[in-house]
Amino acid sequence: MEKHEWGFKENHELHAAAAFTIRNILESIMANIDETATGKPMIHLGHGDPSVYPCFKPSPVLEAALVESIQSTKFNGYPPGVGVDSARSAIAEYLTRELPYKLTSDDVFLTAGANHGIEVLLTFLSRPGANILFPRPNYPIYEARARFSPLEVRHFDLLPEKGWEVDLEGVKALADKNTVAIVLINPGNPCGNVFTVDHMRKIAEIARELRILVVADEVYAHQVFGQKPFIPMGVFGDIAPVVTLGSLSKRWIIPGWRFGWIAITDPNGVLRKTRLADTIKSALVIAADPPTVIQGAIPYILKNTPDSFFLNINKILKEASDMFYERLKEIIPYIACPHKPEGSMFAMLKLNLSAFDDIVDDTDFCMKLAKEESMVLFPGYAVGMKNWLRVSFAAEPVVLHDAIGRLKAFCLRHAKINHNGKLC
Repeated sequence: MEKHEWGFKENHELHAAAAFTIRNILESIMANIDETATGKPMIHLGHGDPSVYPCFKPSPVLEAALVESIQSTKFNGYPPGVGVDSARSAIAEYLTRELPYKLTSDDVFLTAGANHGIEVLLTFLSRPGANILFPRPNYPIYEARARFSPLEVRHFDLLPEKGWEVDLEGVKALADKNTVAIVLINPGNPCGNVFTVDHMRKIAEIARELRILVVADEVYAHQVFGQKPFIPMGVFGDIAPVVTLGSLSKRWIIPGWRFGWIAITDPNGVLRKTRLADTIKSALVIAADPPTVIQGAIPYILKNTPDSFFLNINKILKEASDMFYERLKEIIPYIACPHKPEGSMFAMLKLNLSAFDDIVDDTDFCMKLAKEESMVLFPGYAVGMKNWLRVSFAAEPVVLHDAIGRLKAFCLRHAKINHNGKLC
């Protein structure tokens, strides 16, 4: 029998997609850290996981809810593909509090975290020849998952000089008859912005004009601490249909629980008429489920987590944001933050490469910072903004002060010297 090569081969497309994820990018940066060589413990401001810091301790309600769910023995079996009805009903009630229309359990679909929700989203919207509008900058998982979808990705800009508002005219120019949806992240990851009510209404009106769906990524819902309140995009569901992605991860400080949801706000019934809601169900039936015991704990969590817990988290984030933003001014002209964070846990920082002697780009900056200062930041190229940095300020105050000190020392060490022998 003639010998031939193995039938399976390396999947280069999968490698390319994985390389674009937050985890892989951060792992490549962290590989440069040697705490023994620097004599400094690692400071990780590259992702949004504040659960490692004592000041972000979750509410005791979570433990009580999970224990009750387990001890009930009602949630040991397989759940329905769309999720346990009691959890779906509780989420519908939770979301309805801020909407001018009532959601039911039929409007809510449970996912294994928001990242899974993104995967499901791109699955049920996919069809050959269609395109979807992503923001720039964007959360990287959207870009990575889109590589496995027939959807063409088109990017509209968020404008830093306007508080990271959507370039509305840019959206109109990008869309055509094959556009299926526009994705909005509010409060913003990676920008830390919060959209105004007027701006959100304009986006909804453009979506109606273009006959497209609004995908509202609201993973950081209610984590706001500036002058603008959080308003769910679903408020404008009567203008254009809205599909909302939500999660326990950030507001309840439990990213490892991997629990999220997809919610439909569509009072005019557009998604029912087009059977998109049925398509969501089909996408979920062939996908993974969040653990059933966590689904069983959801009604208790939503009903019993005290408002004081959320207020305290937002207070901590505001104090961290205020301090971080003010101390960043010490590093001008090397790094600038054009817009003070108002929500989420992130800020976007602009690198002034002309002020550095030997920094090539944002990746080079992050790699050298890790090696010299044992400090991790996320390079902007991975969110669509080359020569910017995304930084999380969700950390203990002492850690943030240390981080600014290291960042300042690093910038001065690599600063360009002018002809007078002074720092630029």
